[in-house]
Amino acid sequence: LRLTILPYQKYQRIKGFGGAMTDAAAINILSLSAGAQEQLLRQYFSKDGKDYRLFKETNFIYSVVRVPMASCDFSTRLYTYADTPGDYDLKNFTLAQEDMNMKIPLLLRAQALSPYPLSLLGSAWSAPAWMKTNGALTGKGSLKGQPGGKEHKTWAQYYIRTHDKLQVSDFICDNIQHPRGFKMLKVTLVSLCGRSFQALGFTPEEQRDWVAVDLGPALQSSSHPHTHILILDDSRLLLPHWAKVVLSDVHAARYIHGVAVHFYMDDLVPAETSLGATHQLYPEYYLFGTEACAGWGPLDRGVKLGSWDRAEKYAHDIIEDLNHYVVGWTDWNLALDPTGGPNWVKNFVDSPVIVDAKRDVFYKQPSFYGMAHFRLSHVCFTCSL
Repeated sequence: LRLTILPYQKYQRIKGFGGAMTDAAAINILSLSAGAQEQLLRQYFSKDGKDYRLFKETNFIYSVVRVPMASCDFSTRLYTYADTPGDYDLKNFTLAQEDMNMKIPLLLRAQALSPYPLSLLGSAWSAPAWMKTNGALTGKGSLKGQPGGKEHKTWAQYYIRTHDKLQVSDFICDNIQHPRGFKMLKVTLVSLCGRSFQALGFTPEEQRDWVAVDLGPALQSSSHPHTHILILDDSRLLLPHWAKVVLSDVHAARYIHGVAVHFYMDDLVPAETSLGATHQLYPEYYLFGTEACAGWGPLDRGVKLGSWDRAEKYAHDIIEDLNHYVVGWTDWNLALDPTGGPNWVKNFVDSPVIVDAKRDVFYKQPSFYGMAHFRLSHVCFTCSL
């Protein structure tokens, strides 16, 4: 490994690193005793975490937390925030008990440990079933109607209403008024389709038109006009084509801030022809890694305690992404159980922290320490592997 540091040469400014507070992550953290919960949260969010003796000079902490907007596969049930059929005015919109009793309290505890405001990255896996062409949260379904129609406009308002609920909740305080609070700073437009778990199909053309006609204007006229919209939220295999379709349209591009990419199938497409090409075409839009996990493939499934191979894959992917203009990297579940769940569809994977509730302990995996080497910093580097 040859590492060359050129302090005078500047590249992208790093926005942060983080992980996801899924229902599964919250369930696992809360399955521990109060003392163990506190220690686990400190590992991710406090200056005395990440094994302070090893990393005391870096003060590494997570500054980004991805939060599913309602359920995903790492939930124990299927739900959205607006499951009443025909509720186009969202009169019955409400956050779930998973938010109020688990995720939000844990996020507040994490923020209390952190010296920096946490940035929330909101992602919705599926629209309510009654708004979709297949009438289900799973499978090959997209939004009914056309951009500008009532389903598309209601889906846009769903994002804004989620933001509103977080802002006015008794649990949440705006970080502009209170430096130790947090708010949703980014929303990603998940483009999954045909999955066995919650999904909402979008083509790049459909995503472009929905942003241009519905989401963009609605967000701009809301009380959250500075919230960033990130398109794609899927594999870089789809770049630069997806970005070309969406960002070449001035009506959509005016509302968009960046492109969200996943870790999966990165081996199938070179970073230079996907991430690099997208940056060269649209340098004013940032690239942000929004999901990654080990143990997702059919031949290497689930938790593998003590795997340094998986830690090295994480590190390699992060370095490759940073060398191709990515400004942040977000892991998937903050914590899972020894089976790699809970996951209602049994889509079990690995996590940097594994919780054994029966023994009231948690294990910090090699990938946990691999992530700890990447700190929120403005030092830019090139690396020859």
